[in-house]
Amino acid sequence: MGTGTLPVSDHGLFPAEHRSLRELYAMARQLGGHWGRLDEKLDQPPEVLARGVAASKELLAELAERTAPYGVHGIPAATGAGAWSSRVRGAGNLLLERNQALRSAVLDVQHVTTLLAFLAALAARRDDAALATWHRKWETRLLEIEADVRAAAVAEADDPARAIEPYDGSKLGRAGHKLVVGLGTLGEAIDSHVARRR
Repeated sequence: MGTGTLPVSDHGLFPAEHRSLRELYAMARQLGGHWGRLDEKLDQPPEVLARGVAASKELLAELAERTAPYGVHGIPAATGAGAWSSRVRGAGNLLLERNQALRSAVLDVQHVTTLLAFLAALAARRDDAALATWHRKWETRLLEIEADVRAAAVAEADDPARAIEPYDGSKLGRAGHKLVVGLGTLGEAIDSHVARRR
């Protein structure tokens, strides 16, 4: 394929590639942080969460080795952004039911697998077979984890009562869950009233 006249950095990367590699640092760190909190808070957490946390740490370690020759570094700023984002996600989970929290975990890993596929295509466009192969290896590995966490989220339907329990069983988590259920009930009453008047 080759880059032709397409602009690349001093280290040979497309600008989109450079930015996306830094994004990968942040999103891999967010994945590990968010899934780690889910694993700690959920009663009977699916084992795939622990696998996802371990994989995110391994990905970040390899990523640092892979990107350094290209002049791309993600510590501390990019990974710090990912850690901050995972804390925000964790705080938001206080309002969620168990099934909702697990479904949100699917979105974390989907973001990373899509980003890896994009990066593989960019590296291939530059004829960088080694980096493209590395991205594809990680995409394949995380797609397996993505499929497993999606299956775990869907399996919440096997126990509908447990599926709607608060994600966080602490007093604060139960209070947040109760607030959201109350707001949902109010919203449903408003929608029903409007529908009857039409």
